[in-house]
Amino acid sequence: MNFAKFWTPPKSLAVFFATALVLFLTLILLWMPVSKWTSYPTAWLTHLTLEQGSRYWVRTVHTEPGHIEVETRIAIKMAGNNPNQGVAELVVESDPSRYAYGLPLFLALMLASRGPKLPKKALMGYLILLVPQTFSTVLEILRQIVMAGGRAGALAADQWQLEAVAMGYQMGSLLVPTLAPVVLWLWLERSYFQTVIIGGWLPRNQELQNK
Repeated sequence: MNFAKFWTPPKSLAVFFATALVLFLTLILLWMPVSKWTSYPTAWLTHLTLEQGSRYWVRTVHTEPGHIEVETRIAIKMAGNNPNQGVAELVVESDPSRYAYGLPLFLALMLASRGPKLPKKALMGYLILLVPQTFSTVLEILRQIVMAGGRAGALAADQWQLEAVAMGYQMGSLLVPTLAPVVLWLWLERSYFQTVIIGGWLPRNQELQNK
């Protein structure tokens, strides 16, 4: 088998997307059993970010593979109809792998484009993707605190700060996990993108429009 021929980057956009889709589905299945370990650095970065950046809300953070528990300083009423029911400090939880599916997506795109220096770029991509994954996880935890804490006064925060958390959560949950690996792939494999997309698909599309 000619490995060099097999590793030649696909010149067809349809072949590239079909290959990327198959690889993504395969890598998702392989990633799920180990996601709590590959995402553990995200848990550590989330721990550091919350304890250093949200000290007024966050008392302490406990991390373990696949789980983050945040003990806050926010007092909430205990559930129940008893008027003498006391209050307790809010505890929120999150899974650091929840927004980490961008890793198999990134690897699928890298393998589909078959660029040079793949191991080095894959490792670089893994490390860089920890940043947007941490962003999404931190905002998801802050959103839980805001939702449970209630009024801005109870949280000792301005309204614009609560709105910023809400907007950041929307970006972190809907946009960042998917967009970050694609943008990173475009940056690392920009020569392939220029060759296949700009050099191949666009001229062909213009030719069809001229017919």
